[in-house]
Amino acid sequence: MKNLMRASNRYQWRGTTLAVALALLLLPRMSWAQTETEKTAPAVLKPETPQDTLGRSTPRGTVLGFLSAAKKNNAEVAALYLNTPLRGAEAALLGRQLATVLDRRLPARINQISDKPEGSIPDPLRPDEDLVGTIETARGELNIMVERVDRGKAGKVWLFSRQTLPSIPDVFQELTTPPLEQFLPEFMVSIRLGEIPLFEWLALFIGMPLLYVATGLLSRALSWSIGALRRRATHNAALKNPRILRIPSRLLLVAIVIKLVIGSVALPLLARQFWSTVALLIVVVACVCWLLLLTGLAESYVLRHRQGVSGSASVLRLFRRLMDGLLLFGGVIFCLHHFGINLTAALAGLGVGGIAIALAAQKTLENVIAGVSLIADDAVRVGDFLNLGDAQGTVESVGLRSTRIRTLDRTVVSLPNGQIANMRLETISARDKFWFHPLIALRYETTTPQLHSFLTGVRELLQHPNVDPATVRVRFIRFGPFSLDVDIFAYTSAHDWNDFLELQEELLFRIMDIAHEAGTGFAFPSQTLYLASDKSGLRKPFSIRGSEHEAHAARSKTSRRFDDVGT
Repeated sequence: MKNLMRASNRYQWRGTTLAVALALLLLPRMSWAQTETEKTAPAVLKPETPQDTLGRSTPRGTVLGFLSAAKKNNAEVAALYLNTPLRGAEAALLGRQLATVLDRRLPARINQISDKPEGSIPDPLRPDEDLVGTIETARGELNIMVERVDRGKAGKVWLFSRQTLPSIPDVFQELTTPPLEQFLPEFMVSIRLGEIPLFEWLALFIGMPLLYVATGLLSRALSWSIGALRRRATHNAALKNPRILRIPSRLLLVAIVIKLVIGSVALPLLARQFWSTVALLIVVVACVCWLLLLTGLAESYVLRHRQGVSGSASVLRLFRRLMDGLLLFGGVIFCLHHFGINLTAALAGLGVGGIAIALAAQKTLENVIAGVSLIADDAVRVGDFLNLGDAQGTVESVGLRSTRIRTLDRTVVSLPNGQIANMRLETISARDKFWFHPLIALRYETTTPQLHSFLTGVRELLQHPNVDPATVRVRFIRFGPFSLDVDIFAYTSAHDWNDFLELQEELLFRIMDIAHEAGTGFAFPSQTLYLASDKSGLRKPFSIRGSEHEAHAARSKTSRRFDDVGT
């Protein structure tokens, strides 16, 4: 009783605190145009609503307070919850009959009874009435109602309605099924732990585990039976037994059994309320487990059908974890809402906390979002050879935060995905053809027929099976400083870079043979100087080649000619 009174006081103080807070919020909105007289005038204080010591300020408080008083056999206090003209022994008898009817017939939905001073207001035309529950009687359904009654200075309180109480004695006479306590040993009912009988503790900690074990045995029996039928039907003795009942299905079976037992056994109202809540929690856990299994199956299915996409496992794992977190959060929110807990402040706090976390982990979130974008666009894959800024190497792994690259020096470079998303990315291994583009420098002594012969030979050489004929271009493009330059352009097909180098080597060797067959050769850096050799001013040219021997001969010759000029 004291606990109920304390709970009622807490609820009333919460309403008072909320009213004060709203008043403080509305103060800044008052008009600044009010006069000094209005500011200094004494405020008219309204009389404070008295607090009900029996917890009758709300419909739920009335029901719980009445059941608590009846359970303690306090008939005088229980009669105070009835809106009846009866007094004394008649009121006490009516209270005991109402307590028995509620205890045996009222649906276990105490959490759904309004806990507000104004009630749930199901009918706007009758705002001072609230529905507690509906029970089945021989004459049909009977609505158990409470109504708000003004007791003058005591304030308004909720009492069991005058419309409900006259039908209670007839419903009490219909109660023929004895309660479960009459079939149990006396010690299991008399011994109480925390105001709960011993048999309920045994049912919770022994009966439910045994029931869950029984569902496991049922699952094994069904698995073995169906597996035997499959092996006999398919004539395949290697087939394994299928898994029939998973953990969520077994939990649902436990919840169904609990509901069936509650409906068939005459349990007290509070016991039925407890076991109904347990069954609901088991159903919520089973549904969440089923959804978690479905997310895991969806992830496995997508991975099997997208095995070639690099980084898909990381992205799918991220989305699966997010979905799992949302499912668990939704289950917790549903349970809290079922118990009547106001979640507005908690959700607002989570929103502010989420913003703070997002600001603190801005770089991490940037890298994660960039990683998801890279994987979704298929821009980077494991095994690609990349040219990424100063780093060049093979991609070893693509994560949500960073990408690891094995460089040519056999070191591993980890680059944040946010940085990769803003860099110039060149995927060398993704090219479909290799560019064959040498620049051939022929000697200036090459004659025109020799040059034509060289060009024709190279064009015939490039009619190679691994060379794309539509891209072949062999042209004499310019007179270089010391050579006649021939540009060779073609795209070749190769399996990899090593295969291309082998093909390029073969083509270069053949180009050397074509140059020798045409009677020409390759030029190397040289210069030609023109010096006067006699008084007529005629100049005779000579060349300075790039080799050390020719350079020495040129220096000797230049020295003699300078001597002649001096003479």
